[in-house]
Amino acid sequence: MRHWLMKTEPDAFGIDDLKAKGTAPWDGVRNYQARNHMRDMAVGDRILFYHSSANPSGVAGLAKVARLAYPDPSSWDPQSHYFDPAASPENPRWSMVDVTYVRTLKNFLALERLKAIPELGGMILLQRSRLSVQPVEKEHYDLIAKLGG
Repeated sequence: MRHWLMKTEPDAFGIDDLKAKGTAPWDGVRNYQARNHMRDMAVGDRILFYHSSANPSGVAGLAKVARLAYPDPSSWDPQSHYFDPAASPENPRWSMVDVTYVRTLKNFLALERLKAIPELGGMILLQRSRLSVQPVEKEHYDLIAKLGG
C-alpha cells in the first residue's frame, strides 16, 4: 500500500462533498507528474485529502483509492472546463482515479502547522507545494492521521 496527498479547492469539491457522495472520480488533473502519480496508484492506497486555495489550506480528511487510473473523458469534452483539444478517446492523455471517503479529521491540520512539525520536514508538500497529487511517506501519513484525531 502506498500513501498520497491529493489537493482540491474546497469550493469546487471538498471533504464534505466526498463524504456526501461516498465515492467520486478525481478528474480534471492537467499536470503530467500528478497524472503519472495517479497512474501509479493501487486500489486501497491511502490519501490525505488536502484543501488548497483555502484560508487556511491544509489536510481536512482521509480517503482511499477505489478504482485504478482510467481515461478522463472531461479532457475530450469541448463543454468541459478541463477540455484539452489534443486529447481524444483514441488518445486519452489524461487519467483519473476514483476515491472513497474514509473520514474527516477532527483537527484540521493547516499548512502552517504542518510546516512547524520537524518530523514532516521531508514532505513534498512542504517543498514543492503546487503539485496536486503527490506521494507521501507512510510515517508522514500516519503522523498526520494521528494528529488529525
